[in-house]
Amino acid sequence: MHTGQLLGSGRTADVYALDGSWVLRRYRDHTDSTEELAVMAYVGAFGFPVPRIGLPIEGARPTDLVLQRLSGPTMAEALLAGTLGVAEAGALLARLLRELHAIPPRVSANPEDRVLHLDLHPENVMLTGGGAVVIDWSTAAEGPPGLDRAMSALTLARTALDPAFPAGPQVRTLLAALLAELADDGGAPLADLALARTRQRANPHLTEHERGCLEEAVGLVIGCAPEGRA
Repeated sequence: MHTGQLLGSGRTADVYALDGSWVLRRYRDHTDSTEELAVMAYVGAFGFPVPRIGLPIEGARPTDLVLQRLSGPTMAEALLAGTLGVAEAGALLARLLRELHAIPPRVSANPEDRVLHLDLHPENVMLTGGGAVVIDWSTAAEGPPGLDRAMSALTLARTALDPAFPAGPQVRTLLAALLAELADDGGAPLADLALARTRQRANPHLTEHERGCLEEAVGLVIGCAPEGRA
């Protein structure tokens, strides 16, 4: 099967153009995408902004995803380009988390659980002409909303501590803006921060530096929260 131009690569998958409307997302380790597609279809039915799901194409692997081709920068690219302000970005991330957590669980019997993205950060938000769209649902699960908020905050903190990332100070400001926006929703509770740290430490796709700075990242989240409270 001819996949077309490589449009981008992440830690686990590559995205290829199929035509002007569709892309193929292919996991390099042949990860089963059945659950990811089910979650995307479920939250999309509630109006949450996800890429449209296309029909499987001839010659594709069973685990490939055919998704809507989106046009526009990621939130991270817009922040670096200066076309999106930090306060606006923090408000948008908080709104997306809040809207996602308003959706009832798909499979959990616990009515307090919600659908969690667990990797909602600026590189996974596309700013299209029709609005923000959340991509990469490979880590989605169900559980307490505080864990999702903690995962987003901890990922931002990790990025801010990366000496190879020149915009670290800007990311710290974004982290503080996000936590301020999330304060009325419960913020990132300490118990959920601890669970987020454990989950990220077990992530085989993190670098040794990223894994090694998790304790400092937890401290940064706590320090950036309003009045020092996560």
